[in-house]
Amino acid sequence: MQYTFSTIPDVKLLEPAVFGDHRGFFMETWQQRDFNEQVGKYSFVQDNHSKSAHGILRGLHYQIKQPQGKLVRVVQGSVFDVAVDMRKSSPTFGKWVGYELSEENKHMLWVPPGFAHGFYVMSETAEFVYKCTDYYAPEYERSLLWNDPSIGIEWPLINREQPTLSDKDAKGDSFDLADKFD
Repeated sequence: MQYTFSTIPDVKLLEPAVFGDHRGFFMETWQQRDFNEQVGKYSFVQDNHSKSAHGILRGLHYQIKQPQGKLVRVVQGSVFDVAVDMRKSSPTFGKWVGYELSEENKHMLWVPPGFAHGFYVMSETAEFVYKCTDYYAPEYERSLLWNDPSIGIEWPLINREQPTLSDKDAKGDSFDLADKFD
């Protein structure tokens, strides 16, 4: 597994070694020892799997209490995956990084606790799986507005069409008004 620092050093892009031939492929998607050495000591308590259609944007979500670190990957299709630093004490506070994650490139993204996270589906459908370091706590969940100009995320919107959003995500808070981590 190759771990690459993003422009926000706490967010890491993981590129697994993939061994394949005419029968298919094999790859290791996670190993505790290597993860601890490269990222830090985290325990995962929950795995999630979602499927979304083309043009769906989910996020940007975070939990103000019980913050979740997430190790995310796409097992079918392609998404543009984004992390926004919500930690006031961080030198990258308010900055974002984004990567294409797909079934073809098999890349994964480590999004640490203290970040808002979201993704946009670029393929016909996408199946997205992720490990979480804390349990889902809907009472602490927050939604950051996906297109807040003060953050300036450069979403690769297909034909510049408005993405499909949940009501919660359409009403997300601007960065200025959003709850943040100390």
